[in-house]
Amino acid sequence: MHVAIIMDGNGRWATQRGLPRTAGHVEGAKAVRAVVEAAARADLGTLTLYAFSAANWTRPAGETSALMRLFGQYLFTETRRCVEQSIRLNVIGRRDRLNGNLLRSIEQSERLTAGGNGMHLRVAVDYSSQRSIVEAARRACGHADLDPEGFMRLLQEVDHGTPPAGEVDLLIRTGGERRLSDFLLWECAYAELHFAECLWPDFGEAHLRAALDDYAGRQRRFGGVAARDPRATRGEGA
Repeated sequence: MHVAIIMDGNGRWATQRGLPRTAGHVEGAKAVRAVVEAAARADLGTLTLYAFSAANWTRPAGETSALMRLFGQYLFTETRRCVEQSIRLNVIGRRDRLNGNLLRSIEQSERLTAGGNGMHLRVAVDYSSQRSIVEAARRACGHADLDPEGFMRLLQEVDHGTPPAGEVDLLIRTGGERRLSDFLLWECAYAELHFAECLWPDFGEAHLRAALDDYAGRQRRFGGVAARDPRATRGEGA
């Protein structure tokens, strides 16, 4: 199962408490650790986290710098945990706008966790789904026989997705907003959507379980017709 999460609300969490926005991002990083561990216990195959969008570069320079430092610190402290728990880490998104030190940290974390055969943890940084789709479309030029699976492989190449991840089954967004915000638009074509009212720093294992339970109660028809209840053929039930 592939679960993706838009981690929204760090800044609002801090503002509500009279704290600088960066304090919310620090608390949000703690929530990431807790949710990753909970997702691994739930036996998820893939977890994709939206950490920093391409549009986030428009925020004040001080905040974006703090976010990049925090991400570098996260890689430093959490890579060892990933190795211990056999979690494979992959950072997706653009890399040409990241500084050299952070890029080397990303490459090192991916290399050290490459042997993980448990959950696949993907973190989206400087990510824009629209940009990725456009770039993949450019690479697809001249391939008239390209099918959706082939186009997905091109998307993975554009996004540095190693190993490749399948389509998203469940998309969760925190913070009370109800939009996709340029996140995994192709991969979420048939995803179930779950919107949590709590801000990301308050999101924990109980919230993840509630989202998974919500998903379990949905009917996945993919444009088809729901399977008939076998009791109906025997005249049982309503």
